[in-house]
Amino acid sequence: MAAGAPGPVDSGDAKGSLRSVVRGLTTRGRSFFAAGVAAAVCAYVLGQGDLLRIGLLLAVLPLVCVVVLHRTRYRVAGSRWLSPARVPAGSEARVHLRVDNVSRMPTGLLMLQDRVPYVLGSRPRFVLDRVEAGGSREVSYRVRSDLRGRYPLGPLQLRLSDPFGMCELTRSFSAHDTLVVLPRTEPLPALRPAGESAGYGDGRQRSLALAGEDDIIPRGYRHGDDLRRVHWRSTARYGELMVRREEQPQRARCTVLLDTRRIAYQGAGPGSAFEWAVSGAASALVHMLERGFAVRLLTDDGRAVPGESSDGFSGASQESAEAAGLMMDSLAVVDHSDGGGLSRAYDVLRGNTQGLLIAFFGDLDEEQTAVAARMRQRSGAAVAFVLDSSAWVRGGEATAAAPAADRLRLLREAGWTAVAVPPGVELARLWQQAGEGPADTHSGTATGFSGGWS
Repeated sequence: MAAGAPGPVDSGDAKGSLRSVVRGLTTRGRSFFAAGVAAAVCAYVLGQGDLLRIGLLLAVLPLVCVVVLHRTRYRVAGSRWLSPARVPAGSEARVHLRVDNVSRMPTGLLMLQDRVPYVLGSRPRFVLDRVEAGGSREVSYRVRSDLRGRYPLGPLQLRLSDPFGMCELTRSFSAHDTLVVLPRTEPLPALRPAGESAGYGDGRQRSLALAGEDDIIPRGYRHGDDLRRVHWRSTARYGELMVRREEQPQRARCTVLLDTRRIAYQGAGPGSAFEWAVSGAASALVHMLERGFAVRLLTDDGRAVPGESSDGFSGASQESAEAAGLMMDSLAVVDHSDGGGLSRAYDVLRGNTQGLLIAFFGDLDEEQTAVAARMRQRSGAAVAFVLDSSAWVRGGEATAAAPAADRLRLLREAGWTAVAVPPGVELARLWQQAGEGPADTHSGTATGFSGGWS
């Protein structure tokens, strides 16, 4: 049976199915049968006819319930839908269940049960008293998880019972659904990164043709085109009416780099440094998409999302919602990588040097700090949020250790706006701190966000 489609919920005619019904005898049914057999044996030994009749009644009643339940022909359709199907960690979703009786006879007592992972809560159970022929019943329950991920729901199970509670028969639907728990995001202040290219990011437009009149690519005249856009030189050349192409905005680009190396993080759970980095990456990419940037999510192993275009960035503005969904779904299931370095991510960035780079790093040793420093040379503005996972394990607002402070200094010397992430701090506070533009140790100028509020 499939959820959402009619399916028979009966015991069938196979001998194996009959045996399964017999195995479904409840404690009450087994007790009645055992008491009846004991009474019949005692009556035979003692020669008591009345006791024999009582014993036979007690023993036969559960068997009659088995036969009745075995021959029952209920046809029941079950369906499930989620509201919503994608929720942030810590938020609740409601699961709606619907049972339709598509047979010509009413059902007996039904118990409805849905299978859910333990992290979403206890297994929900509902008792449906009676469903008339052609009728339906709807129930719902809530699920909640503090851990991001993809969680299967189902299969939906129906438990049939006879009116006396002697026997129970369980039947399962086959369909499953999936609840996607996304990482938490938080709103960020709108700061204008220095070095970003013109485009949607700051509300300006840039023509496709930048070299002058001769480089304009015309196209054929179409009905409704403004005659003021007629390109007379091309019209004379091709012998037909040609018009200039419309100026199209060029979207500013942003790469959000997430360091997922297993050796770069200590601890686990919703309050760990790795979960903070995942949540920070989610907040950053949503914020930049809302500002009109073409955004891609890049991990240390070199995988880019959405990755549909040749350079891995999201497509046109109308596809931003779809791109955000793909990246958030990826962050919902992202896990530690076994790789020990950032070289693959550097190779991807080396092939494309445009746009803003926002990175979330775990623990960096000297070698990986050098690789990260070279990434700054392959991008425009670059902002790094560096986590010291050992401080997160210890907890508290401990000051950065000397090795961590040295890594921050090296990144800043390479042109990064490097910000240390204390345990439990909100990203919005660090985002604003990055907007203040820490001074470069060589030039004394701001190397990160500038321009204040946009």
